[in-house]
Amino acid sequence: MITQEPIIRYEVPGARRFGNYVWGSLLCLGGIGFLFTGLSSYYEIPFFSLLKSPTIQFFPQGLVMCFYGVLGLVLGTYIWLIILWNLGEGFNEFNRQTGYVRIFRWGFPGKNRRIDLQYPIQEIQSIRVEIQEGINPKRIIYLKLRGNREIPLTRAGQPLSIQEIETQAAELAKFLQVSLEGI
Repeated sequence: MITQEPIIRYEVPGARRFGNYVWGSLLCLGGIGFLFTGLSSYYEIPFFSLLKSPTIQFFPQGLVMCFYGVLGLVLGTYIWLIILWNLGEGFNEFNRQTGYVRIFRWGFPGKNRRIDLQYPIQEIQSIRVEIQEGINPKRIIYLKLRGNREIPLTRAGQPLSIQEIETQAAELAKFLQVSLEGI
């Protein structure tokens, strides 16, 4: 007879993904390029050797390029801060010894940076899976509590494969001895 472990713990990765590094870098570099191009048209000094200042007039092209440059820098800095803080990182822990489910995530800095939710296992009604295919696929496992509250358990951004979702959801439903919805 195989005994089942009294604790299941799933690590949830945060914002430190390859795609975020690429987008943060591209936005910052593009923002700097646009800003310098707009400023070179204003001061009529070629900051880049490929761009001649008479080619672009400051009003309206240079002004718009400055705006896009500042916007790119702001968005790129925002993405780099999200990477630095590793938003969304955490874990889901299901513990039959203590009788509680713990969902932990790191959020934005401040007094509520630690998102730490704990629920008794008796409050869990079911495990629900939502799968939508298409251009923007959606594959989420929800912890459905009494009172129709649903808490997402999967990471944001990169969806898991359908096989991983089904396996994890079935394992959780069996471990918690609740029904499985949506498959």
